[in-house]
Amino acid sequence: MLELAGRKLRSRLILGTGGFPSLELLREAIEASGTELVTVALRRIDPSMRGSLVDVLEAAGVELLPNTAGCFTARDAVMTARLAREAFETDLVKLEVIGDERTLLPDAPELLVAAEELIDEGFTVLPYTNDDPVLARRLEDVGCAAVMPAGSPIGSGIGIANPYNIALIAEHARVPVVLDAGIGTASDAALAMELGCDAVLCASAISRARDPARMAGAIRAAVEAGRAALEAGRIPRRRYAEASSPMHGLPELSGGPAE
Repeated sequence: MLELAGRKLRSRLILGTGGFPSLELLREAIEASGTELVTVALRRIDPSMRGSLVDVLEAAGVELLPNTAGCFTARDAVMTARLAREAFETDLVKLEVIGDERTLLPDAPELLVAAEELIDEGFTVLPYTNDDPVLARRLEDVGCAAVMPAGSPIGSGIGIANPYNIALIAEHARVPVVLDAGIGTASDAALAMELGCDAVLCASAISRARDPARMAGAIRAAVEAGRAALEAGRIPRRRYAEASSPMHGLPELSGGPAE
């Protein structure tokens, strides 16, 4: 059971809604993923429109996690979060403050400013951040309910570019760590969980797959397998081989080496 922002979730997979070719494919992917929490960008939808994305999400019985996608300053992100709270009647927000248009990686100083302001206003903040253990700790210290480091740039499909940093963040965090951005396929999600992440957020790897629903099911299984492997405990890496069966007690072979 995952405890995230005061919620108890059975699924450790969070689904992003951007990029799906149709609402029907989104509906199928939600069902296949088993997710209970989905992100939605306020700038992409009109919450008052019926027959829209909102209806699909309500029918699926999932909780909405509004995000501030597309914001490049703390001011814009805070304003967008306020609009999302009014539109969706939730204090939960995935905070994004982008610092670079090409990589879509976060702007660390602006992210911290926005996080502090939103927390002071009573928001429950889940920040999209760089894979920087120091920044993750700073965000945790100001009161964020989780940290969401990028494995690699959004939509890149590269996977986890710096496993060492993700593992450091997961090892020292006192709040849930959600791997956010860069997942390309199921094995990336499994690795994130094996590194100690509490959950994975996935969007493009599912929405842009040839068969989104099938990929959603595969990543769901990978998240579950990765978590199980983490809890089971992997064997240590060794420089040389170590026999799985004991060598003592074996009968001695007669004769020496062939001449």
